[in-house]
Amino acid sequence: MKRATDVPGSQAEPAVPARANDYDSFAEAYSAETENNLVNAYYARPAMLDLAGDVAGRRILDVGCGSGPLSAALRERGADVAGVDTSAAMLALARRRLGEDAELHLADVGDRLPFADGVFDGVVASLVLHYLEDWGPALAELRRVLRPGGRLIASVDHPFVAYAMQEPRPDYSATTGYTFDWAFGGQPFPMRFWRRPLHAMTDAFTAAGFDIAALSEPRPDPAARELFPEGFQDLSTKPVFLFFVVEVPVTAAAPDGG
Repeated sequence: MKRATDVPGSQAEPAVPARANDYDSFAEAYSAETENNLVNAYYARPAMLDLAGDVAGRRILDVGCGSGPLSAALRERGADVAGVDTSAAMLALARRRLGEDAELHLADVGDRLPFADGVFDGVVASLVLHYLEDWGPALAELRRVLRPGGRLIASVDHPFVAYAMQEPRPDYSATTGYTFDWAFGGQPFPMRFWRRPLHAMTDAFTAAGFDIAALSEPRPDPAARELFPEGFQDLSTKPVFLFFVVEVPVTAAAPDGG
């Protein structure tokens, strides 16, 4: 899923709120908020598409596809796209956007996905992994469904930003949870995320059998300068998200259990 706004008032290691990260409860409001806003529409999604490059004719899995804006953009560029999400309400919105024949599945990336081994040329996971305390099972599953030479493009909250948001400051070298509320229509919705140091992120990718091809800290789409002049300046001068491009080695053997 995708972050809608900047995050005030987070805490280190708070109690987990009831129904945290319940996208079903605010799917419509979230989809409307992020459709054309600065952070998602003019920063996170364009950056993912730029890193994906030429996807024409390629089979792509959109993990945490939400209401489907990134899937739709990939399809417009000629990709054959499948999507998975943990929210049934979000998938209903995605089906409305993409059509009844869209290949969409209700699934948790930490569990076994409904795909055979090595069937995807690429996976995109936009602002998804920071919901997980342990990246290991999810990355192992994403590697399983990628062909040798396939790429995973993933974005997360930048570890430096997430660290600075927490009061009191946690141990930077530790993986720590933090919570905050998103507000839609004046109603708060509790969210829970996990922050980890940069080295823990890169170690997780390599432990899962990926080669790291690129780290990216992109700037927002220049078209946002006139639409969001104050926000554009702010977003252009500080870290917000961190983007990874990682690859399955071409010589990699197919995983067991397909």
